[in-house]
Amino acid sequence: MMDFKNARELLDLCSENHCPISTIMRERECDQGETTSKEADGRMRRVLEIMRSSATEPIEKPGKSMGGLIGGEARKLAVRREHGQAVCGTVMSRAITHAMAVLEVNSSMGLIVAAPTAGSSGIVPGLLLALQEEYGLTDDRLIDALYNAGAIGYLAMRNATVAGAVGGCQAEVGIASAMAASAAVELMEGTPEQCLYAASTVLMNMLGLVCDPVGGLVEYPCQNRNASGVANALIAAEISLSGIRQLIPFDEMLATMYSVGKKLPSELRETALGGCASTPSACQLCHLSS
Repeated sequence: MMDFKNARELLDLCSENHCPISTIMRERECDQGETTSKEADGRMRRVLEIMRSSATEPIEKPGKSMGGLIGGEARKLAVRREHGQAVCGTVMSRAITHAMAVLEVNSSMGLIVAAPTAGSSGIVPGLLLALQEEYGLTDDRLIDALYNAGAIGYLAMRNATVAGAVGGCQAEVGIASAMAASAAVELMEGTPEQCLYAASTVLMNMLGLVCDPVGGLVEYPCQNRNASGVANALIAAEISLSGIRQLIPFDEMLATMYSVGKKLPSELRETALGGCASTPSACQLCHLSS
């Protein structure tokens, strides 16, 4: 039965079978779920459909979140790009727009795909859809990339955490960004090793990021963190695809992230008692919305 316990074993399987990470993860899904590749792909196609919808609808029809802290940000970004004013280029602009749009859907009780969590759900679709739009990639290519992202998420769930309450935002946005970076590298024809380099680089760059939702709501600064996370993923992918090695393997960075997360004080792990959530302005916002 196809399975792997860590990134090292995943890379060994890719080497032995002369295939990308997505192929190994697809086979694992079929084995573990006792299903066919066609059925697994069908479910992943539904995942992509939901991702695309949540990443695009708020751009055309912006609305306020349940907590009233966000709403309409994705549309503003899209208008700026449409006017040729995006200072960070079209791929990055598209990616952060889609990422922030998904958080608007999530915070208004819409349908999203937790990838790996609701609070970090904009990063994987944000980057993959931006690359599709920029390079004319097919949905089949994106489905392969989603299997790749799933492999990274699976390793994080198995060997560490993706919960902000356990490991801070580095465990939510950090892992989502690692998933997106690895998937993007495969999507742009990088090797399995380069995929893991990119995922490791993301965790390194986001190490120690705290979880401090204003008012305890998954709205702010969560939406901005999704935008920064998708940017971090794109940076890591570019570094890796350029042939730059990551000196610390993904398995070691994952263990380090988990260790750092557990050392964060409780105030900085989703309790809304520290960080941004405890600033006077944030407290005032909570008072006004209550």
